[in-house]
Amino acid sequence: MRDRASAALFGRCSKMGLEPLKDGIRSNVRIDFYGHVHKRLRGTDADKRYAMEVAVLKVLEERGCPYVPRLVEEHPEELYFVSTNCGKLATQISKEKADKLFAKLEREYGIRHLDAEPRNITYNDKIGCFCIIDFELAEILPPPPSLSVPEI
Repeated sequence: MRDRASAALFGRCSKMGLEPLKDGIRSNVRIDFYGHVHKRLRGTDADKRYAMEVAVLKVLEERGCPYVPRLVEEHPEELYFVSTNCGKLATQISKEKADKLFAKLEREYGIRHLDAEPRNITYNDKIGCFCIIDFELAEILPPPPSLSVPEI
């Protein structure tokens, strides 16, 4: 009886819980019922890549970048974090348009992506704009002079 109950509960959780989005060598990404993105890093240098992605998301939020995910939860001991969802992959975006978005991110917010490929661009139809994702290989640069970051 207990096994049947566990199996039934597992079946409901998988239907209502986390939907797989990407299951690769370097990460596992899923979307929950509320649309949040759950990312678990693994593989070579997973701890460093996790730390960089979380640090970049925090800096981008501090610097006011509107077209990137927001960090919701972080679990460094598990190399796992939760972020807001930035829409669906922009499969039709050109390399030229993607390059312009990555250049804008660096110029306006001081983040060099270092994996500047169209696969790291999404389109968020709720806010009507392209967004940039996947910052595990990024580099944090000094804030651009034009950026006024509020003092805390």
